[in-house]
Amino acid sequence: MKTIFEIVKLSADYLQQKQVRNSRRQAEDLIGEVLGLSRIQLYVEAERPLTELELTRCREYLKRRAQGEPLQYIHGSVQFFDCTLKVTRDVLIPRQETEILVDKIIKKLAKLDLKGKVLWDVCCGSGCIGIALKKQMPDLEVVLSDLSPAALQVAKENALANDVTVEFVCGDLLQPFQGQKAHYVVCNPPYIASRELPSLEAEVREFEPKMALISGDTGLECYMRLAKELPEHLWPRSQVWFEMGTGQGEAIKGLFNQAPWVERRVECDWAGHDRFFFLEIE
Repeated sequence: MKTIFEIVKLSADYLQQKQVRNSRRQAEDLIGEVLGLSRIQLYVEAERPLTELELTRCREYLKRRAQGEPLQYIHGSVQFFDCTLKVTRDVLIPRQETEILVDKIIKKLAKLDLKGKVLWDVCCGSGCIGIALKKQMPDLEVVLSDLSPAALQVAKENALANDVTVEFVCGDLLQPFQGQKAHYVVCNPPYIASRELPSLEAEVREFEPKMALISGDTGLECYMRLAKELPEHLWPRSQVWFEMGTGQGEAIKGLFNQAPWVERRVECDWAGHDRFFFLEIE
């Protein structure tokens, strides 16, 4: 039987041969997942031999990673803003940039009386935004929507696992909210132009759901629709947050350059790239 130390080394060498970046760290993460051990524990127990079942699972995980499948899908879960979230190939993998967006919203709303106030998380995917906000601000009434029934099922499981009570509706953008209004809306829609698909990293292009990535010919299609449809769904002084792609700030700002919008602001991520768009209605 090979020891943990031997398997970590062999696995790192294998991933390096397959041109997987940070091969040692990724080997440690995969083997730690199989064994239920932290990276430090792997080396504390370095001389422990693996069972045949453990070796089989390690080989399976390594094969998937060598084929380009993201670690998060292999693990089946991610940590996101004090939440543990299930992720499958039916949903995008939550990014750190989206945690920044959640933090911005919390800082904006934290001191307000949120009883009776409604927030919609449109294009919710795994539910990461809406669930994290509900967990931090339990008085807020949160509704999650998505076009994909499979994504909504993942979001429902995540809400249950994180012990939050939220509502779910299925449909395209604001279609499920006909005749309804919200005080707050957050949306991380598809914003990649179809021509940009070949230039995406292979892990994204080959494994993450295209319906959650690709907007259309321009990448602005969802924002164009929201610019037309949002006003009738908002109470006075309602606030809206979008996530967007690098370089889209001015184009999106231009879509919302008329009344009833009284505030429009592009904000950057940690790398200094256009990433978030804030709106307030009159």
